[in-house]
Amino acid sequence: MNDIALSRLQSKLNYEFKDSTLFTLALSHRSVGATNNERLEFLGDSILNFIIARALFDQFEAAREGQLSRLRAQMVKGETLAELAKEFDLGPCLKLGEGEMKSGGQRRDSILADAVEAIIGAIYIDSDFNTCRQCVLQWYKTRLAKLSLKSPAKDAKTSLQEFLQSRKEPLPDYRVVDIEGDAHAQTFTVECHVSLLHEPETATASSRRVAEKKSAAQALQKLGVES
Repeated sequence: MNDIALSRLQSKLNYEFKDSTLFTLALSHRSVGATNNERLEFLGDSILNFIIARALFDQFEAAREGQLSRLRAQMVKGETLAELAKEFDLGPCLKLGEGEMKSGGQRRDSILADAVEAIIGAIYIDSDFNTCRQCVLQWYKTRLAKLSLKSPAKDAKTSLQEFLQSRKEPLPDYRVVDIEGDAHAQTFTVECHVSLLHEPETATASSRRVAEKKSAAQALQKLGVES
């Protein structure tokens, strides 16, 4: 990771760090050792949720709580954060352990998403809340402008839950049945048990959350429901 790449990334983020060590820390995956971005990720996740929640609260004055929650989930989910990371060309700037680097960690959505949250936490510490908020809202400007209450996107887990609730059926039961790989490159196998299906739907992904969504999507397909 060279200074030119970091400078370009800061330009795309529309923020220049006063403390460069904070920026480096935000880009350091746990595979590099104990000094990593997990604490910044924790902080950034909370800040991001608040910033997006307030933006949606102001943008959709007539929206109900459930509608706002669904839109926020769409904006802060891992897939959206990974898309942002790719727009920033963040991957080549990540600090990864040798094993993670060899396995393509710089392209893994979960690692990219976590790094974006860590950068948000780092910007907040390096500056203040208003500066951090302005950065995040600039990143999300186009996405927020495209949102509508008429047809808010639902992820597969939400669609499956609402389908079952509408039929007074029990909620789906997600069970992790297998975890493989080293700590920095695990794959999770999840079963989705649905009362209306004879057999559980099984899916595997690099995170439990994504595996659950995949299994829910498969269950919806078996039930003949579009997510």
